[in-house]
Amino acid sequence: MKIGFAGLGVMGAPMARHLLKGGHEVTGFNRTFAKAQAWAEATGGRAVETVAEAANGAELFVMCVGNDDDVRQVTGEALAHLPAGAVIVDHTTTSAKVAREMAQAATEQGCAFLDAPVSGGQAGAENGQLTVMVGGDAEALARAEPVIKVYSKGIQHMGPSGSGQLTKMVNQIAIAGAVQGLAEAVHFAQVAGLDTDAVFEAVSKGSAQSWQMDNRWKTAVRGEFDFGFAVEWMRKDLGLVLDEARANGARLAMTALTDQFYAEVQAMGGNRWDTSSLAARLSR
Repeated sequence: MKIGFAGLGVMGAPMARHLLKGGHEVTGFNRTFAKAQAWAEATGGRAVETVAEAANGAELFVMCVGNDDDVRQVTGEALAHLPAGAVIVDHTTTSAKVAREMAQAATEQGCAFLDAPVSGGQAGAENGQLTVMVGGDAEALARAEPVIKVYSKGIQHMGPSGSGQLTKMVNQIAIAGAVQGLAEAVHFAQVAGLDTDAVFEAVSKGSAQSWQMDNRWKTAVRGEFDFGFAVEWMRKDLGLVLDEARANGARLAMTALTDQFYAEVQAMGGNRWDTSSLAARLSR
């Protein structure tokens, strides 16, 4: 399939690389052209300097950019050059509102737009093991699914446009609670003078077990926070969650409190630390 890909950062670059390995023709765009060039040199893909060039003639246009405004801009530029019938797959984490807006804009141009945020982080992208939550037209997903499968381990159609983004919000709510719980558990074990290795070897085999515990307790105990999803990205996502909750009436006290804790981590200089750095604010 002829594919345009916008956003060749830590997530997008490996996803686009998997597409090339899967035999697709991929034209890559990145706002910083040097990143697109580096990706092309490493993979054999084609790098271009504009969204228009990436979208021209593409059957599928994939995005993994920064925020709502980026999605609006890139989608608008792409729709001006995509052929009728093309499908846009947006892996950016955004508001549900912008997903619905872009789906309407795409429909008016004879195209389709799928909001398809992912979970699994950089490691999931590198290993082709992402989980993808999709909102939008089922027929459009059926056309795009064989491509998305190249870099994912699971694809779930969640319903109409915006449903994928709402599902990603559920994901981030659950993660925020799990990470804060782990941070407090690490802090308590240390203050109590326990052997943290023995503690977490024990409790991680019971009902307290979680992905966060399995993958982050050792580094959190050591005060090492350079392993994955950054605090600034989590705060962006939690901002989307809390905006949606204010609109729909959901009561998210724990999520709001954890967002404040992340703000404290940022004030400590931890903007680029990973999300398990909630433990750092407790050990100050």
